Amino acid sequence: MTTSLPRRRVIVQSLTAAGLMATPGLPLLLAAESLLVSNVTQLYSVRVARIVSPHTAADVVKALAAWPGKVAVGGGRYSMGGQVAVAGGLHIDMRGMNKLVWLRAAQRQVRVQAGMRWRELQTLIDPHGLAIKTMQSYANFTVGGAVSVNAHGRYVGNGPVGHSVRALQLVLADGQMVEANRQQNASLFRAALGGYGAVGVITEVELDLVPNDRMERVVKPVRLEDYPAFFRDHVLADGASLMHNADLMPPHFDEPVSVTWRRTELPLTEPARLVPQGQSYMLEQNVIWLMTEVPGAERLRSAVIHPLLDKGRAVVWRNHEASLDVAELEPRTRRISTYVLQEYFVPPRHFVAFARGMAKVLREHHVEALNVSVRHSPADVDALLPWAKEEVFSFVLYYKQRTHARAQQAVGEWTRALIDLVLQHEGRYYLPYQLHATRQQFDRAYPEAQALREFKQRVDPRGVFSNELWAKYL
Repeated sequence: MTTSLPRRRVIVQSLTAAGLMATPGLPLLLAAESLLVSNVTQLYSVRVARIVSPHTAADVVKALAAWPGKVAVGGGRYSMGGQVAVAGGLHIDMRGMNKLVWLRAAQRQVRVQAGMRWRELQTLIDPHGLAIKTMQSYANFTVGGAVSVNAHGRYVGNGPVGHSVRALQLVLADGQMVEANRQQNASLFRAALGGYGAVGVITEVELDLVPNDRMERVVKPVRLEDYPAFFRDHVLADGASLMHNADLMPPHFDEPVSVTWRRTELPLTEPARLVPQGQSYMLEQNVIWLMTEVPGAERLRSAVIHPLLDKGRAVVWRNHEASLDVAELEPRTRRISTYVLQEYFVPPRHFVAFARGMAKVLREHHVEALNVSVRHSPADVDALLPWAKEEVFSFVLYYKQRTHARAQQAVGEWTRALIDLVLQHEGRYYLPYQLHATRQQFDRAYPEAQALREFKQRVDPRGVFSNELWAKYL
């Protein structure tokens, strides 16, 4: 085996040079076992024909020129259903493109290569008293990947990360290097935000920044029926509220615990400006294991962990709370089971009905849910394919899934039930996760996909850019 892999690579490279890799099925046939693109869940890995790791936009241009087949782009590989790879194609691994292009601290603006992780950017901007305006709750994701899925976090009133993007540099299928923003190449800009690599390779991202404020944590239980009004009146209307989420716990998911981080001048209780990297999270991993494996342990969080949140004052830097490491959510092994996310977006008028319906589906299908985290977003005003067509609450479901095929089929069944439920409540589901939706569900959730298909035909007429998501739906 050790001698056959290099030989396969030589064959692939030789056939590519001869223009023969475009033969249907040949790239997949010759893909070596070492060319398997996996995601964080270790489910739905994709076998590709070649992987390249560029360091500059010029490297991306060269890679596209040298490859005659399909191309997909990946960053941190936290999307969970093959969104970063296409079978038998070229995988562009962007993680080597992690350099700072420029920082204008006085203007609170920064430009970085798309493969930079949020945590790397935080290290650069924290000494200037600056913070990222909008990002995920954990700092391990790449900037370009976050833009490509149009991610969001707990930031009050900010909406998706695309709202804080000033400009993008993209490499198109024909090798053009293009600048896109809200005035220049605006259609390309809108298609790239949340476009999952459909129209080009994002190589640079320009962002707005904000001050690195001190924040105090405020924890409050709220009745499910009261939560939308509570959020509107006590969080969204409060100019000091910077981050917010509400936890819903199994088995009934009907007692929200509101966690808000508010701007403050109080003394810090945590002096560290950023969460140190490379820490051990054995305790957190063991608690997560207990919550899914020990009978009755679903009450552990509401009885023990949530009270600890409200015990004593917590005052931290914004950057500290934003630099959390996803390693604290990692299982001890993913061989037998894995931890997975799903997300559903619902207008406030349907918040209570959807929450109760979701809880019923999860109980009926015996889903090993750890919690549901509720966030909020105003309408998305930028993306061509928006997950927030109007103001929404997002329900982020975090659950444990066995890895065998029968379990995957069972997850598909209750996932489609939840998608039907969210569609009944005029909502949408999020696309970075397992591809269990039917084509009819996708089309109903995202009718704007037709506009994306038409725009893609103009900028990528040969259909160069693809992945398992778009192979199924676009």
